[in-house]
Amino acid sequence: MLTSVDVVKVGIAQLDIATTTQRIRTSGLGSCVGVVLYDEIKQIAGLVHVMLPDSSLSRGNQLTVAKFADTGVPALVQEMQKKGASTFRLKAKIAGGAQMFQFTSNQDSMRIGPRNVEAVKVQLKKLNIPLLAEDTGGNSGRTIEFNPQTSKLQIRTVNQGVKDL
Repeated sequence: MLTSVDVVKVGIAQLDIATTTQRIRTSGLGSCVGVVLYDEIKQIAGLVHVMLPDSSLSRGNQLTVAKFADTGVPALVQEMQKKGASTFRLKAKIAGGAQMFQFTSNQDSMRIGPRNVEAVKVQLKKLNIPLLAEDTGGNSGRTIEFNPQTSKLQIRTVNQGVKDL
């Protein structure tokens, strides 16, 4: 039986790293996408909670790197390298990207969830990181927790229970 496990909590528009004895978690994934990158050999995992697809949507002078897919995913890779992860061994699992509200217009700017998922996939492809599993879309919020020892991503979806990827 596991004793109390150290859980690294990642907030909205943040990123962090967990090692073998830890878990890494984020909640509040509506249209946001949780991107988990991991190195199975080193048992290191990183998580970025992406809010928006592109940093060109940034307002003001302060860029919050983890807020955007185009800056957050590469920044997570850099942080993982600093902790000893090998980029050629990195794999990805993602969750989130829900369409939380129904709009009467079909304006692309209102499709934040699907656009976030697309933007994350573009970054993973650019960085040659295989996407092994995803739980995206729908219209329910999610909480995710990743275990670097087992490489399992646990997803709790509002009104739908828990599943592992």
